[in-house]
Amino acid sequence: MEKFVLEVEKREKAGKGVARSLRRAGKTPGVLYRAGKAESIQLPSKELTIFINKTAGEMVLVHLNFGAETRQAIVKDFQLDPVSGQVLHVDFQEIAAGEELRISVHIVTAGEPIGVKRDGGILQHGIREIEIACRADKIVGHVTVDVSKLTLGQSIHVSDLNLGEGIRIITDGHELIASVLAPKAEAPAEETAEVAEPEVIKKGKKPEEGKK
Repeated sequence: MEKFVLEVEKREKAGKGVARSLRRAGKTPGVLYRAGKAESIQLPSKELTIFINKTAGEMVLVHLNFGAETRQAIVKDFQLDPVSGQVLHVDFQEIAAGEELRISVHIVTAGEPIGVKRDGGILQHGIREIEIACRADKIVGHVTVDVSKLTLGQSIHVSDLNLGEGIRIITDGHELIASVLAPKAEAPAEETAEVAEPEVIKKGKKPEEGKK
């Protein structure tokens, strides 16, 4: 996995006014959490925004460089400006060396199932993320699941996954990830039988009998 490094400085002051001043100076305020404690920090806005845009939606390990020391962390939360896309604030969770983490990672399906391509089936998605436990050096950004070999009626469950040594799956193994359903049968067209209209027999006027 790619190694991400961000330059970080400790921040002494807080408040909305301070945050605005930091942003004008090209800095973004943030907080680093560790063991119930919170430490105020600031980072270069440009580098932080590039990092967030590149890794958004994925769980990745980032090295926070404080100059004399480097700490490992993951992004806990962040706020974006809806217009400029710039990061307004970021929260990190510090990770100790050797610490086991419980994190949620996204599931990405890859390939087109045989049952869809050949038989016209429908790919049904189950859960979109799973919870795993691992050390910081084993963190995966996402889990890719190959669905290309699925035929009609086949499915993939969490128990079918193998994420490698050092990663423990916490999510229930019975949870469905993907399956291929048979195509819906089309309703038969209704036969429109022509109903013959009954023939109307018009009776003429009975001829008058001649007078005697």
